[in-house]
Amino acid sequence: MERSAVSEGEREREAEEPGWEVDPEDEQGVAIVAFVGRQLRARREAAGMRAAEFAAAMGYGEGLVYKVEGGTRIPRAEYLDRADQVLGAGGSVSAMKEDVAEARYPKRVRDLARMEARAIDLQWYGAHDIHGLLQTEEYMRALFGMRQPANDEAAIERGVAGRLARQVIFDRAPAPALSFVLEEVALRRPLGGRMVLRRQLERLVEVGQLRAVSLQVMPTDREEHAGVDGSIEMLKFQDGSAVGRSPQVASGRPVNDPRNLRVLELTYGMIRAQALTPRESLAFIEQLLGET
Repeated sequence: MERSAVSEGEREREAEEPGWEVDPEDEQGVAIVAFVGRQLRARREAAGMRAAEFAAAMGYGEGLVYKVEGGTRIPRAEYLDRADQVLGAGGSVSAMKEDVAEARYPKRVRDLARMEARAIDLQWYGAHDIHGLLQTEEYMRALFGMRQPANDEAAIERGVAGRLARQVIFDRAPAPALSFVLEEVALRRPLGGRMVLRRQLERLVEVGQLRAVSLQVMPTDREEHAGVDGSIEMLKFQDGSAVGRSPQVASGRPVNDPRNLRVLELTYGMIRAQALTPRESLAFIEQLLGET
């Protein structure tokens, strides 16, 4: 099947987009992508196709074929689908998409996403930021771009992709209970610019109206604040177990023992009581929108 010059050009540009290189520090990701690359090469050679012929049939550049087969480039889902068709693999190449997709995200993000996927209850208070599950893509990109030492484009794109992937939690059925308390100052700081902030506030209003979500704002003028020791995050699971983290407990390391979890739960409950109610919080965010 012939492909138009525009289509090929688009594929070449996609191939050079940052964020699809393998993170050399992620041993699991490196192993997955290397395995997929070897499988693709073996299937191509078994089909009697040279790399140039395969690239032409795929509609991609020969250089990309060598990078994917060499395990230095993470293939997109559409690349694997097309390879499946060209090689007549009957779906076995396309089936590798899920494993390859995970390899694009940093290991710590994959681990966190797996825990969030199991959680039936998530509770979070942020001392100075907005939770990644609530962030817009452009807000994420602005944050990753501000980190020091500076991230390169590939690292930024990996971070954004991983964070976006975790937001499937909002599509789960039955939905987990999600509770967030955000500081007013985080909602006023125009990270990335005024328009980025405005769209972020619009996103918060949208998410805050979901039935399974409780979104609260801690006003800056509060004279008492149980969250002075820093952020809190807790995940609870169907089997009754839980994991939590906060600078005030175990030096910020994840904990799952009942005593430390009780401390975090009591502190979080007090923070919620001191913050605006969910209804008041949505009205407050809408007010900020009008000022932005």
